[in-house]
Amino acid sequence: MNTIGLIFTFVAGAFLISLPRRAAAIPLLMGAAYVTRNPVLEIGPASFTVIRVLVLIGFLRVLMKGEKIRHGLNRTDLFLALWGLLLLGSGFFHTSDSWAFRAGMVWSELGCYFLFRIFIQDHEDLNRLYKALCVFMVPIAMLMLFEKITGTNPFSIMGDVTEISEVRQGHTRARGPFNHPILAGTVGATCFAIALSMWRSQRKHAFMGLGAGFAIVLASTSSGPVMMVFFILFGLGLWRLRRYLNAIRWFVVVVIIALDATMTDPVYFLVARIDIAGGSTGWHRAELIRSSIEHLDEWWLLGTDYTRHWMPTGIPANTRHTDITNHLLTLGVMGGLPLMLSFVMATAAGFRMVGFALRENEDTSAEHSFLIWTLGAILFGHVVNFFSIVLYDQSVTFFYLILAGIGAVRAVKPSTAAGIAEPRERFSYAQHVYRAGRSDSPA
Repeated sequence: MNTIGLIFTFVAGAFLISLPRRAAAIPLLMGAAYVTRNPVLEIGPASFTVIRVLVLIGFLRVLMKGEKIRHGLNRTDLFLALWGLLLLGSGFFHTSDSWAFRAGMVWSELGCYFLFRIFIQDHEDLNRLYKALCVFMVPIAMLMLFEKITGTNPFSIMGDVTEISEVRQGHTRARGPFNHPILAGTVGATCFAIALSMWRSQRKHAFMGLGAGFAIVLASTSSGPVMMVFFILFGLGLWRLRRYLNAIRWFVVVVIIALDATMTDPVYFLVARIDIAGGSTGWHRAELIRSSIEHLDEWWLLGTDYTRHWMPTGIPANTRHTDITNHLLTLGVMGGLPLMLSFVMATAAGFRMVGFALRENEDTSAEHSFLIWTLGAILFGHVVNFFSIVLYDQSVTFFYLILAGIGAVRAVKPSTAAGIAEPRERFSYAQHVYRAGRSDSPA
């Protein structure tokens, strides 16, 4: 691990240990936003990036302080735990990636998610973290705009990202500390939407977050993040029609069926016609889905170690695989339909919790209800984005932040009278009294 990585890890780790529980997620999230994957501590076959070291420090803190998830596990937690077990178990049937690589994925991704679940216990914790996010993403945005203008990436001093930025059809594509411009743009789109949720109550922080998110998406010069913002805004636009959401869902299903019946190609080939930033590879993404369906018998059970014959083009870095620019299909290749579906079910459980939380908070402030709705809209944007990118670096942390945030707003209902949070788990009154007597006081 280089000097910059060591210094950042030491400082962030110290804050992670010492900060109160309600602020402990901030240094963890900054580790995902400010450092590339290159500062690595090598111990035998294991590679500990900065974010993995911070996860280790985070769990040491949790053990020392006796912290835990408020109100226990939810369905998303259980499906993600199953996802981790399937990812590790299916690794014994593959040779294209090592078991240590999969263990690293589980450690960093699920580690961040469950630490967020412990540190973020209600909507106030979530708002506090969102305010911090809007502030510390501003320097990232400024450095990425600098990269966009000069073609030089300042984060290259950490390694893992090239100094000279990628140029496609005359457009410089900034990536900042992330491994690809689309990954950087995905983080920017998430930040943009998070800032929107605070526009009514935290105008100053919201303005900073909107500016930072928009600048990052602009600097990335990628169609995927722009479309993600569009779908998030579409989801937010349905806020006033939320009572008719079930009818809207059925309308969308009917439209998709009608388009599929009238189009020459399958309906998902609509993405092949989208090119916002210039040089988009929408056709590749659509053809990849069709090819994966045609070769379903090769990967449906446990995945496959060879997909090079799926597409006419491949990637120089791997002669055995084609360029699988689809998060869900990547999971299918790694562990078959069981792995893919466990992840899908975890995401679906997140949407279900958004619906429950909205119904349970109908008598609270519109601001709180809109925060819940915004989390669902951001999750929707990520799901759409999964069909065009694989979140394989620290950018995936921001997806798990949204899922953990949904668990926090689902767990409690803020009281409009005394400001006291009421448990919303489906237990009897006696169980509530019993749990209240045993629960630890918030940090």
